[in-house]
Amino acid sequence: MSYDKLLSPVRFGALELPNRVVMAPLTRARCPDLVPGEMQQTYYAQRADAGLIISEATNISESARGYVYTPGIFTDAQEAGWSKVVDAVHDAGGRICLQLWHVGRIGHEMVHPDGRKPVAPSALKAEGAECYVEFEDGTSGNHPTSTPRALETKEIPDVIDEYRQAAIRAKRAGFDMVEVHAANAYLLQQFMATGSNQRTDAYGGSIGNRARLTLEAVDAVTEVMGADRVGIRISPFIEIFGLTDDEPKAMAFHLAEQLEARGLAYLHINEPDWAGGDIKLTDEFRAAMRQRFASGALIFCGHYTADRAEKLIENDLGDGAAFGRPYIANPDLVERFRQEAELNEPDPSTFYGGDETGYTDYPTLEEQTA
Repeated sequence: MSYDKLLSPVRFGALELPNRVVMAPLTRARCPDLVPGEMQQTYYAQRADAGLIISEATNISESARGYVYTPGIFTDAQEAGWSKVVDAVHDAGGRICLQLWHVGRIGHEMVHPDGRKPVAPSALKAEGAECYVEFEDGTSGNHPTSTPRALETKEIPDVIDEYRQAAIRAKRAGFDMVEVHAANAYLLQQFMATGSNQRTDAYGGSIGNRARLTLEAVDAVTEVMGADRVGIRISPFIEIFGLTDDEPKAMAFHLAEQLEARGLAYLHINEPDWAGGDIKLTDEFRAAMRQRFASGALIFCGHYTADRAEKLIENDLGDGAAFGRPYIANPDLVERFRQEAELNEPDPSTFYGGDETGYTDYPTLEEQTA
């Protein structure tokens, strides 16, 4: 089938995009010094045919980290490194959005140089969850997460300011947009979910209170970038890292209404769990979210094919689809969709860590047919 809808132009907030193919945020753990470098410049520029690139999750502060070898946006060196990545993408004709990340309880003392505990809404361990650490012998690998400490109410303004400062650096680095990462069982979703938030202050209890930190982070970032250059990612029904939630749909609807009132550029919804479990979202839910978030763009992500994405847009249930693993192995994904060409298969053994292998060495269609 042809993909007239998927490959048609669209507006996301302040940006006019040439197509509706979004590169999903993909942690690749290839920044040993936490600073994006030449490999990242090449990697993202190769994928500039996307309507919008959303960067890998990027730590907003030292205490936001839970995985080694992932980049940050809290030092001058990181800002400078990202600026060169942005320039490379722009030179290749693309547009790029920085995803702002705080892992919350999905971390361990080993990741922090001063041995601090990870922070969370409540001192509840993420059962069965692992983070990625570097051991004393210099090797790295997965390790069970620590029991976090609960953020004190007086500390929360500092966390909000970390989002603000990250947005300031992102803007200086030249990013076209920023995305607030409120999905995948990390800090902001931990505050929103009933199973991880047992607070009794203004950030716990009711749906409005549990959503408060997410919306305050959005407001802080919006003050810097403008609402038309801010998006947010959520995953209402995700089942990873021991996260449980009794009110996922009600929270999603509340967020959509609040974000609509703020005029955000887009709402990005991650559908299944990372293990490829059953997709929980129905067209009825998608339509309800569209009704509540009417003025901005809706992006859906989760094992999408070009066929599924075309039907999503054709049925007016979304404005774009984000592709993760297909973009790992196909830097020219849009062109392959346009030509209805076969896709390269990604190698899972090279997803995280390492060098150029499995990162910048996947061939384009032109290279394969030359």
